[in-house]
Amino acid sequence: MDSTANGIYRHEFTVLPASVDENGHVNNVEYVKWMQDVAVMHSDSVGCTAATKEAGATWVARSHRIEYLRPAFAGDRVVALTWVCNFRKVRSSRRYKFFRSIDDTVLAEGETDWVFVDTKTGRPRSVPESVSSLFELISEDREP
Repeated sequence: MDSTANGIYRHEFTVLPASVDENGHVNNVEYVKWMQDVAVMHSDSVGCTAATKEAGATWVARSHRIEYLRPAFAGDRVVALTWVCNFRKVRSSRRYKFFRSIDDTVLAEGETDWVFVDTKTGRPRSVPESVSSLFELISEDREP
């Protein structure tokens, strides 16, 4: 079940066998994909995707940082949490936490730096209030 509470978006899913590598656990690349997927879901849920398109822009990932803490396996129920921690002139940072739902084991934590880009010019541009106002910013002391 997907939900947003106090600015933090929650998505729960089951790890598919295709996500597992030859080492028998979820491949690290999958977490980056999950980060993007849950960011888009959160954006969709608050109307940011529509507002961004209406502004003639898109979001582009500038960088990802992730710390892998414990392995996940096929069949695990994983909870992905994401939240926006800041907006700067043309950028925004979003954080993530992944944990196994059955035992609350934290699997990974990460952050993505996103850039607001004009779809016609391909150049960064200022994030308009009509977009940034859709998110509740979560400070470090309120992170899950």
